[in-house]
Amino acid sequence: MGRRSGFVGFLSAVARESARNQRQAIAAQNRYQRDLVRQARENERAYRAMEKEEKQRYLESRIRETDEANADLSNQFLELQSILSNLKDNKPSFKTMKKKYHFRTFHPEPIIGQMPCPPDKDTYFLDVESSFLGSLIPGASRRKQERIDAANKAYALAVSQFESHAKSYTEKLNKLKVEYDSAKANYEKSLDEENKTIDEFEQAYRQADLQAIIDYHSLALENSVYPDDFPQDFKIAYAPDSKELIIDYELPAPEIVPVEKEYKYNKTKDAIESKPRKAAEIKEIYSDIVASIALRTLHETFISDVYDYVLVAVFNGYIQSTDPGTGKHVSPYLVSVRTTKEVFLDIVLDRVDKAVCLRNLGASVSPRPHELQAVKPIVDFNMVDKRFIEQSDILDSIDSRPNLYELTPSEFESLISNLFGKHGLETKLTRTSKDGGVDVVAFDLRPVVGGKVVIQAKRYKNTVGVSAVRDLYGTMMNEGANKGILVTTSGYGPDAFNFAKDKPIELLDGGRLLYLLSEIGVNARIIFPEDQNGFI
Repeated sequence: MGRRSGFVGFLSAVARESARNQRQAIAAQNRYQRDLVRQARENERAYRAMEKEEKQRYLESRIRETDEANADLSNQFLELQSILSNLKDNKPSFKTMKKKYHFRTFHPEPIIGQMPCPPDKDTYFLDVESSFLGSLIPGASRRKQERIDAANKAYALAVSQFESHAKSYTEKLNKLKVEYDSAKANYEKSLDEENKTIDEFEQAYRQADLQAIIDYHSLALENSVYPDDFPQDFKIAYAPDSKELIIDYELPAPEIVPVEKEYKYNKTKDAIESKPRKAAEIKEIYSDIVASIALRTLHETFISDVYDYVLVAVFNGYIQSTDPGTGKHVSPYLVSVRTTKEVFLDIVLDRVDKAVCLRNLGASVSPRPHELQAVKPIVDFNMVDKRFIEQSDILDSIDSRPNLYELTPSEFESLISNLFGKHGLETKLTRTSKDGGVDVVAFDLRPVVGGKVVIQAKRYKNTVGVSAVRDLYGTMMNEGANKGILVTTSGYGPDAFNFAKDKPIELLDGGRLLYLLSEIGVNARIIFPEDQNGFI
């Protein structure tokens, strides 16, 4: 019984141990599974956190991109708004035009290195000397002499090599010096020629040379800084009799105004979307740009004029574009203004309403510049300076080109009457004035815009003053005319332009008279006698 009891106890113990092991194995398996699940959950949480962080970084980058686009847009708009407020002194300086002397010093070392040093003789005989005791050793004198001979031979070889290297170095140095001196001489010659040209330019400008005045004011306008997309192309003409500068200036296209008002980031679509600017606002901004460029150019012209060569300035602003109806290239003028230096410099530009300012100056401004609606230039650029031709042209055609100043009064009357008749007016001669001028009453037969025109011409050598313009205006009032035209063989003073600016009066100087004659096939010239003054 005791044996059986012991056997049963043994089996029970084995069973318990097996069950315990099985429970432990299951527990370990369960812990492993739980660890896997927990690790998977932790990985999922870490991934989601990383994904969320990445999405946040991406979102922030897109928002930053949107902010940068808005900043660029704001800067672009600020540039357009500050065209007139960002005025600087662009007056050309003949002194700063000159180049200063900047030529490199002679440094051959980087190319050929340092000059080799001669060998030191003492260093070759350091081992020759021997002590007194050493000299007592048999054969010491012979060995010393051998060392002396070897040292002399090594030194002689070193000297030979030094002389060869020194010769080569000197040859290279001399060659470099010749090249340097030649380059320096060419630089100094070129510098002197350029600076001499500037001195000649300055001298010509001081002497009121026509081309020098044009070049000087061209430099002044070239010095003007505008936004990068502005064309800044222009041409200048000058009428010395009236001291009038005419500027034909290319304006930027309406597309210069950004159509976007602002940018916003659409998180749902993951897209940067623009909010469009209203069409009316675009038109207003573009009109402001056109006015700003006109006023700024006039300001820069008068401020740069240090010798009062320019008493009157004309700004004609045009645009290069394509006619949407024909597809052809067009260059319509959008603004034209003429003003005197005295009047313009009295304007406080940073406080004016640009549109009102141009209106007060008698400007012709397109009512719809964004639609390229053109205006007629107050002064056609091609009508300026027609009397100034090459000397060879005068000699070649002196017999075939009449001098208007030498015509008789009746010839001059007929010429003026026929001229405007050829240009579409129905003209009638009325009387000859004592000063050699002629009054013509003409009629523009076009409906609505036509009417009665009074034309007066004066063969003057000196500048026409304001009194002649007042007389013409009085004649217009007496005749009930819609328009008056004053033609002269000379030019006009600033007071004449000031009086005529807000009245239906057109002033044509000698250059424009020659241009109008050339349009109808009459090649003439105006040459004043040197021994006469005033009018005939």
